[in-house]
Amino acid sequence: MQVFVTGATGFVGHEVIRQLLSAGHRPVCLVRPGSEEKLPSASVEVQSGDVTRPETLRGALNGCEAVIHLVGIIREYPRQDVTFDRLHIEATTNMVAAAQAQEVPRFIQMSSNGAEADGHTAYYRTKWQAEQHLKASSLHWTIFRPSIMYGKEDNFCTMLAGMVRVLPAVPVFGDGSYRLAPVAVEDVAASIVASLDRDDACGRTFHCCGDKVVTFDELLDLIGAILHRRKVVKVHQPIWLVKPLLARLQALPGCPLTVDQLQMLLDGNVCDPRDWQRFFDLSCRSLEEGLRQALGR
Repeated sequence: MQVFVTGATGFVGHEVIRQLLSAGHRPVCLVRPGSEEKLPSASVEVQSGDVTRPETLRGALNGCEAVIHLVGIIREYPRQDVTFDRLHIEATTNMVAAAQAQEVPRFIQMSSNGAEADGHTAYYRTKWQAEQHLKASSLHWTIFRPSIMYGKEDNFCTMLAGMVRVLPAVPVFGDGSYRLAPVAVEDVAASIVASLDRDDACGRTFHCCGDKVVTFDELLDLIGAILHRRKVVKVHQPIWLVKPLLARLQALPGCPLTVDQLQMLLDGNVCDPRDWQRFFDLSCRSLEEGLRQALGR
């Protein structure tokens, strides 16, 4: 099957492309000019364009039988016009319109666990709005809502591992008791690719979480054990102090976190993965096994 893929140069995109090729599909990757070298393989067709510029999508999907739309951001940079409205809502609107105009019937969307109309953050609200636009279309859609994904190229668990490796004490926001269910990017990608051949996946939304729920502190301890750190010392920072500080600093280029990102972390990120796992007959790796693989241990 010839499959049009957006976001192919990103963390999830790399794994989806790898599994598409392994399954015998023919990916056509939408890439902004100059970003071709970021693709994970030379064995793909490259289509120059931009999801935020609908004129670049005209004719780009010709010959494709499905779209896998992976574009998304976790943080806004308004000065560069990188916003949730633009990259979540407008990008999805443009891709849905292009798929309909070019008669590509199948549309697979990567959203996020926690996407809700009244979500606590703009990230969740715009993810939900993008879902609604797709659902209102004439396309045969499937939506995946993953929790925090980890893997060799992620910027969450590998970032935490870097802190555990080099810092004598790891800063933790709040009491570290917020609950997470990290999921391996390989497992999410496997279900996305498998859904291409499942007509019964159309019109369904799948919540993708790992089997093990851990607190943030427990995740740090697990990473420490994998890295053979006898004890991970944690310094818990009071939220009443951290939030106002982040509000002042988040616009600076070097600030590692925004207030919204902090809120999403404090809200936790868990779900019941059984429907997703049963539907795709997934044998998901354990969190420890997956982290060992991601961290090269």
